[in-house]
Amino acid sequence: MIGSMRILSTFALTAAALALAGCSRLDMQDQPKYRPQRPSDFFADGRSERQPVEGTIARGTLNEDTAFYEGKDANGEDIKEFPLAVDKAVLRRGQQRFDVYCAPCHGRIGNGLGMIVRRGFKQPPSYHTDRLREAPVGHLYDVITNGYGAMLNYASQVQPRDRWAIVAYIRALQYSEHANIDELSPASRRRIPDANQAPSKAMTNEPLAPPDADVTDFPNQPATPSGVPGALGAGARPGKQPERK
Repeated sequence: MIGSMRILSTFALTAAALALAGCSRLDMQDQPKYRPQRPSDFFADGRSERQPVEGTIARGTLNEDTAFYEGKDANGEDIKEFPLAVDKAVLRRGQQRFDVYCAPCHGRIGNGLGMIVRRGFKQPPSYHTDRLREAPVGHLYDVITNGYGAMLNYASQVQPRDRWAIVAYIRALQYSEHANIDELSPASRRRIPDANQAPSKAMTNEPLAPPDADVTDFPNQPATPSGVPGALGAGARPGKQPERK
């Protein structure tokens, strides 16, 4: 019995040795292969990677709802109605995203006087012009998605639902500057200050920072604070500027 076990063990070890001898690690490691983005003379287009079949869509990116994902209707025109329900939660989300991505240029109330504009950058148009108040919501969404003029696109930073939330908040800002007082409830009217009453800090939306000593006459003399690139460039106040603390 013991002899049979020894024979079987010897056979198993011999078989394993022969199997290992047939596999060369070096051959597997150095086998012919293409690395990503390497050229190839095997294919007519000179590329080693094969292109996806036309019409291929990655999982989870079908985006059939053109109105929601592009802000367009079936004819490619900007839609005029929101493709999602707008409620207080959407507006609050829009305000939060707007303050992060839009306010630096457009200002917290959408007047185009954001903090980087106050330091000499190109001023965007105010949302409160007739042109933008009358623009369809699809246009505003399209600008966020694809950019417009000097504005780059924010498609990679802001997801589609948040873009619509921002558009909804922009509409709220526009309405706040052009609302008809007769449409307000009595309780809301009582919260409106008298024309001769100075607005309180809580009621003031711009600026939301302490007065900037570097900006003496904006927009005629926009300035850049000392210590940052371009501080003494175009638009900066001449002379030595005080260091920020």
